[in-house]
Amino acid sequence: MKKTILSLAFVFATIAAAKAQTKIPPNIQKLLQKNTCLACHNPDNKLVGPAYKEVMAKKKYKPEQIVELIYKPKPSNWAGYPPMAPMSQVPKDEAMQIAKWMVTLK
Repeated sequence: MKKTILSLAFVFATIAAAKAQTKIPPNIQKLLQKNTCLACHNPDNKLVGPAYKEVMAKKKYKPEQIVELIYKPKPSNWAGYPPMAPMSQVPKDEAMQIAKWMVTLK
């Protein structure tokens, strides 16, 4: 009986962990909100645009490449999604902080 309960607890804990949402560090959360990134993107789930994890799973981008894509998006990379507008209003240092966070996502 104990083995069954422990096994079930392990299964439920594993399922819960798999469904856990990515926590965004507070400083990055502020930048994502300030620059309206969260209107279209989410770390884990597709919104208007792809999830940040989906972006990182597609290609192993370097932070500098992500910054370039923030300023000059390539809609051809994301068929099935509306094209992203260039985000030239995002300060370069803030774009780099966001990009450095994105490359940590798995």
